[in-house]
Amino acid sequence: MLAAIAQAAIFELTGEDYDANQQEAWAARFDDEEALAQRLGDRLTLVATRGGEPAGFIALADNRQIDLLYVHPTVAGEGVAALLCDAAEKLAAARGAKSLTVDASDTALGFFQKRGYVPRQRNTVTLGDVWLGNTTLEKSLTGERAAG
Repeated sequence: MLAAIAQAAIFELTGEDYDANQQEAWAARFDDEEALAQRLGDRLTLVATRGGEPAGFIALADNRQIDLLYVHPTVAGEGVAALLCDAAEKLAAARGAKSLTVDASDTALGFFQKRGYVPRQRNTVTLGDVWLGNTTLEKSLTGERAAG
């Protein structure tokens, strides 16, 4: 179910920033649901539900990085991602994290910047023979400006 949310988000929400080949390569990372389950099991994973069904999820790696954040396109713009980020940020801070980083897609870049994440570097991710651009951002959880 979470793999389907990620793939739907990639195909339906990222078209202004990534072409069809990039979307296909990115979405293919979620074809192996067993590998995704392992990845999510190794991280603090929170799932938001609407009407008893998963609507989005976030995975926090090593209490320092937002590893995955996806919401179903039918609830995009309704605050589900913000709710998930709020919870992850509070949990990370309560566990002693001073800041959080995220490698945000071009589609999610503005969302994270509005939440106080500061761009640190531009990245190129290679998936097979396709590349995607993203940006590493950081947010201080202590009220201070994130170091960097």
